[in-house]
Amino acid sequence: MLSTVVESVVPLWLKIAYSAYVAVTLPIYYKKYGPANFLWFSDIALIATVAALWLESPILTSMMAIAILIPELIWNIGFFSGLMTGKPALGLANYMFDEEKPLYLRALSLFHIFLPPLLIWLIYRLGYDENALLAQSTVALIVLPICYHFTSRKDNINWVFGPGETAQQKISPMLHLLLVMIAFPLLIYLPTHLFLLMIFG
Repeated sequence: MLSTVVESVVPLWLKIAYSAYVAVTLPIYYKKYGPANFLWFSDIALIATVAALWLESPILTSMMAIAILIPELIWNIGFFSGLMTGKPALGLANYMFDEEKPLYLRALSLFHIFLPPLLIWLIYRLGYDENALLAQSTVALIVLPICYHFTSRKDNINWVFGPGETAQQKISPMLHLLLVMIAFPLLIYLPTHLFLLMIFG
């Protein structure tokens, strides 16, 4: 009787190490930030990448890549500019220099550095799934209204209440939400999708 053995393209040690990191991070984040924190697209990607690794799923990997590559690029610019000059640029990584936050808690956020190259490497190994644009856009159109209706304006998760750290007051909150729901697929996901298609398509 013949049997077919499918060879894994993702090393077992990587699956275990990443899963262990997430297993440590999630309960700490839950305790310190609360459950709403997991609605950030970066945290969704952090969790979903566990499944992407173990399932070796091109669609999950591709979705998470188009969701976070541009925001994480902005985060890294802010973080490394803060390390070099003491003044983080662009706002996303400001909390990394808040000495009132415990160092270990800020250290856990270093996944913003290694997650993007990990996802790009996974796409290189697994291939890019062009259905990711529609799938991730659908996820965003579900997650963003949930953030608006069920999370705090103070937390401003995924910027549904305003650009940056605080809620905006210049236009209608619902109009701002609508603009955010358009901006994520059009200004973040689509350019990343086209870039990944060009490189890996």
